Amino acid sequence: MPAIQLSVAERKAHRAEAHHLDPVVMVGNDGLTAAVVKETNAALNAHGLIKVRVLGDDREQREAMYQQLADQLNAAPIQHIGKLLVLWRPKPKKAKTEDEDRKPGPREFKVVKNSSRGGQRPEVKRVRVLGNQRLTPGGMVKKAKPKQKSVKKTRAE
Repeated sequence: MPAIQLSVAERKAHRAEAHHLDPVVMVGNDGLTAAVVKETNAALNAHGLIKVRVLGDDREQREAMYQQLADQLNAAPIQHIGKLLVLWRPKPKKAKTEDEDRKPGPREFKVVKNSSRGGQRPEVKRVRVLGNQRLTPGGMVKKAKPKQKSVKKTRAE
């Protein structure tokens, strides 16, 4: 598959995003093996924009690896500086699982109250809040109030 072609502005934006990233994949002295390609593909699926560190000293060999990775994985070559290669590919859409329709589960909050005795450490308490409950500003757990129905709408029915 050919590599993705990007405009100069898009490549510049991806370079700026990749600046603070750490290398996710390391290519050792064995070069570009099937395991390295597989791992790079997994990293591109998970992150979209990745850095790859090549440990070899031969610049031409690194340039060949860079182009080969971009072509094999249908990724856009963003940058090649020294031993770092930056690749980008749009993240694939996640297939919706059956559980995504469910409501969120219980949430845990940390409630910090000042001690009733002055100068003491504050009391820290972990509270679990279920889906139909809410946490008040005082740290109490209350059940959510049912939605009020309009009087006019109930009369119309």
